[in-house]
Amino acid sequence: MVLIDAYDTLLLDLDGVVYLGPHAVLGAVAALDGARRAETRLAFVTNNASRTPAAIAGHLRELGVEAAREDVVTSAQAAARVIEERFGPGATVLVVGGMGLRTAVRERGLRVVTTAWDEPDAVAQGMWPGISYGLLSEGALAVRQGALFVASNRDSTMPVGRGELPGNGAMARVIATATGVEPVYAGKPDPPLHRESMLRTGAKRPLVVGDRLDTDIEGASNAGVDSLLVLTGVATVLDVLTAAPEHRPTYLAEDLSALHEVYMADGWRASWEDGRLRLDGDGAWIDGLRVACRAAWEAAGDGRADDDAVKPALERLQNVSRG
Repeated sequence: MVLIDAYDTLLLDLDGVVYLGPHAVLGAVAALDGARRAETRLAFVTNNASRTPAAIAGHLRELGVEAAREDVVTSAQAAARVIEERFGPGATVLVVGGMGLRTAVRERGLRVVTTAWDEPDAVAQGMWPGISYGLLSEGALAVRQGALFVASNRDSTMPVGRGELPGNGAMARVIATATGVEPVYAGKPDPPLHRESMLRTGAKRPLVVGDRLDTDIEGASNAGVDSLLVLTGVATVLDVLTAAPEHRPTYLAEDLSALHEVYMADGWRASWEDGRLRLDGDGAWIDGLRVACRAAWEAAGDGRADDDAVKPALERLQNVSRG
């Protein structure tokens, strides 16, 4: 059976899955077009709280991906729901972030304030390139006064074309360190964003698609749903081979084109010799990785495989992929 046929909705991460900065990931546009033709619902679920759903949908359309603002679910929306459900409509929120977060807060019927003098009910903090010391300071003051501290996500980094930049998790530590108060996190892998996605899409058989083990895959594990890890973003082959149980995806693929293929792991055999993982056979290297991961995960049980233990299999995969 083709992989996509088992699911009614794809909950797709964006950075590192659909695009890297201003450019689409190779093959992503065609794969998503094929998913729509298969009548699979697409929801673009992102920890990025800096832009509005309309802006994100516009960027996707510029890349050739059919998308409306209703197809985008952000951690900003999840954060706003957390606050609205705690305090009700009309509650005051100090937004330490950009337009995406401000818009999400207003759309939930909450009132945006600008300083700690306003004695806000909550502080909503999200990644924004224009974030300033002054704004972070107002957030810290408000949290010290007793405001609920909600951060859009805990990502320590975010991938762009040039590499990995500091993410919102790094920025949230400023207020957390200054106040001694840990935030409620709304984004992946924490439950609020997955709940927001399910409420907005009505998905019955969702497949989470992502590039990060510690957000996308762990989030799917926390929610008890299947996941697909694509190797077009942050996660490396070594990361997957040594993944902890909560970071082990249901499926592994080079990119989104695997959605339209029969999922296989043929042509390879994994074995253990003197405590080290050996991989024999030939065929597509991604099939070899799937076999190697299964063997490594089974041996590690509830723990993580040692880097040195999987090194022979890793070297074999690297040689095949280069060929």
